[in-house]
Order: sequence, then C-alpha cells, then structure tokens
Amino acid sequence: MATGLSLHIGLNTVDPAKYGGWDGRLVACENDAHDLARIAGDAGFETSVVLTADGTVKNITSELRKAAERLVRDDILLFTYSGHGGQVPDTTGPDDEPDRRDETLVLYDREFLDDELRREFARFADGVRILVFLDSCHSGSAVELAPGAGAAVRAMPDDKQREIYERDRDFFQGLQRRLREDRGREEPASALLISACQDDQTASDGPVNGLFTETLLKVWNHGAFTEDYRTFHEDIVNRMPRNQTPNLYLLGSPGEDFLAQRPFTV
Repeated sequence: MATGLSLHIGLNTVDPAKYGGWDGRLVACENDAHDLARIAGDAGFETSVVLTADGTVKNITSELRKAAERLVRDDILLFTYSGHGGQVPDTTGPDDEPDRRDETLVLYDREFLDDELRREFARFADGVRILVFLDSCHSGSAVELAPGAGAAVRAMPDDKQREIYERDRDFFQGLQRRLREDRGREEPASALLISACQDDQTASDGPVNGLFTETLLKVWNHGAFTEDYRTFHEDIVNRMPRNQTPNLYLLGSPGEDFLAQRPFTV
C-alpha cells in the first residue's frame, strides 16, 4: 500500500522583528491548516500541522526532508500553505520567470523563494506524487479583493516588500545564485499545484477560512466529490470571483494517471 504524508502550514502572523515591525496579521490561516489536515487524515495521510511561530524556514525544510527520506515511488506528499505571499526581483541570471520576480511564501522568519520549494521537492524519489495547495497571494506558479467588505488580502504590502528586499538584497541575490547552480545538478521536480490565484493577483482572507480554502471545502463537500484533479480545479474556479482565479500548475511531469485520480487519494 502507498504511504501518504501531509504537511499543513498556517501562519496568522509573522515575526515583526524579521519584517521591519510588520506582523502581517491574518485571521483564518491556522483554521485552513487544521481543516485541510482533517481532510488528509480522513483520506489516510499521516498529518503534520505547523502553525504561526513554528512556521520557520528551518522547521519547514526539516519536515520536507524527513518526508523525502521516507517516501518512495507511488507514495504521495500533500503540502498546504496558508499565509501571506510575496515577490522578490530575480536579477541573478537567465530569465526563468516571465515577470522577472520570484514568488515567495512569507514564512515566520523570512520569505521562502519558490525555487527553494522546488529544490526541496527535487529531493523526493522519482515517482513520488507531490500535491500542493497554496492559499496565498501571487501563488499561481509558486506554484484584487474578492467580494466582502473589509476583506484582508494575503500579500505583503508593496512598500514592505521593497523595504525588506532592499535591506536583504545581498542575501536574496546570493540565495538565487546558489539555487540556480543547484538546479543544474539535481533531478527535476514534479508536482501538481492548485493555488488560490494567479501570480499577478491577491488572495482574500476570511473570518473562518481563506476564500480559496473555503471554496475548496465546499467543492470537496465532506468527500462527496468523486471526479479528478482538473475537474476539482474547474469547480473551484467556477465558484470564485473573476479577480481571484485559482491556478492549476504542473511542475515537471506529474503524470496523467496522477491527474486522473480523485483528490487526496493515497
């Protein structure tokens, strides 16, 4: 039998000491992590939940590497993240980002580049299925407000992103160079990503769940959904406003047999 491991990250705040006094306070990210972990547990995954202050780069990479050591061909990793998303300029080499920016997960202690996440996925054995749900802004390949008065968006403010990048420019550029060098030596990663929005859009928080996670839960309908991943994505999109369009993004070659499965199949 296949083994399923899932890692669910929900950050309602970040460390203001690391982000120039900004704590990025949100409401529903921890709820998102718990609710998706509940689905995963019901489906037979071994679940791990990482919340707010524990959502550091060190902890997340440690959890991913432990999973990479365990999983073998035909096993599955489910990775979910709810929190702020960001972007940093990518000026260190060949243009592999159409907008010349790396998308980021805004973890508790620093921004985690999309290429860092890709590097961690590349550690998994060939044939491991990797499924990713990102409920954050600019998440289309990190893989405007939706209706709702006063709804918060899960994006670092533009002025704060510029401030943090200028402060840490040397760190980010050095990291981007190392990641680019590593990519030439590692096996390419494959993953299926369904994200809250496109790279140029923002994702809405909510009183209980993020708008994307709330919609995903409705489509899943306590397990009544029985179609494949593409239909799952389409049904979520059809329930979302036009200014927040969830993306389905294939990293590498995750395989048509994987895409044809019912979501959360171990």
